[in-house]
Amino acid sequence: MGSDDAHVPVLLAETLELLAVRPGGLWVDGTVGLGGHAAAILRASAPDGRLLGLDRDGETLARARSALASFGERVQLEAADFREIPERLGGERADGILLDLGLSSAQLDDPARGFSFQAEGPLDMRFDRRSGMTAGELVNRLDEKALADIIHGYGEEPAARRIARAIVRARERARILTTTELAAIVRGAAPRSRRRGLHPATRTFQALRIRVNRELEGLGPAIERAAACLRPGGRVTVIAFHSLEDRAVKDV
Repeated sequence: MGSDDAHVPVLLAETLELLAVRPGGLWVDGTVGLGGHAAAILRASAPDGRLLGLDRDGETLARARSALASFGERVQLEAADFREIPERLGGERADGILLDLGLSSAQLDDPARGFSFQAEGPLDMRFDRRSGMTAGELVNRLDEKALADIIHGYGEEPAARRIARAIVRARERARILTTTELAAIVRGAAPRSRRRGLHPATRTFQALRIRVNRELEGLGPAIERAAACLRPGGRVTVIAFHSLEDRAVKDV
């Protein structure tokens, strides 16, 4: 990836169309990330449209602040969860609200964040590294059943029990500290038929990340609360990438 200014977010044209962005108004990006969608919304709502951008990840938010600096007072960025949209709007009504759920490329590409098994890093996986339990703490503390429930429930992993059993056995020898250690344990536990194609650890890493960040908790009600903050004719647009998010959104 190049500079933050060059970041091109997914489904950009579709997002602007679905939000029906026009000059003026107040727009909310509840998962601002590197600011790619936010920048496009600000350009499309020029000259006087405003944007409130929220993100739980203070490190990514700092990069967005730099990328969006040229928009001056038209943009307001806050370290907050999208579930806090009503409070952050403070009674104002929005013309459109965007939620791009899940993981950003910036988070995935940084080994120090612990989201990827492609490079060695600590088992962290927190969006907000100031608080909360890490993936490493879950992996090394939870019993076999609790681990299996997480891996199956949030990763839809058919081999969840085998993987959980392998994790518990491995940590009896030594604490599991890195992403590559965990990925190797999962690969070893996966059925041989699963060791080609999609990496066997993909679903386990997804499950741990969702549990660490409580990504699905209150998702439906949060969207409903956000929608209640819209002006007449306003829209909430949600980008979801896996079936659990998709089902939660469609149930609203």
